[in-house]
Amino acid sequence: MLTIRDIGLDLASLGQMLLVDITPCREFVDGKPTDKITGYRYFVTLPAKNYKRLGVRIDGKQIMEMPDSVMEVEFTGLDISAYVSGKFIQLSAKATGIALVNKRA
Repeated sequence: MLTIRDIGLDLASLGQMLLVDITPCREFVDGKPTDKITGYRYFVTLPAKNYKRLGVRIDGKQIMEMPDSVMEVEFTGLDISAYVSGKFIQLSAKATGIALVNKRA
């Protein structure tokens, strides 16, 4: 499938990513959610993009807990792809990892 990266979007243009929520992703069987958790979606807000939100799915166990305050994060293996939903183009994001950005040097 063609991804945003394939057509030349620089993922760095998303700017700072601030973690605002973490939710489990459940397995679906026959269109209905089960109790089986297959991964987690990490929601970030993007100040450089008018604070729009982006949900990034990471399969497997939960990598981090929600910090006490909004913190900047970075993703490893971030892949963004587009799909059509109704009359709108939507984005889907997956990654292989997430970590807090350490501002102290």
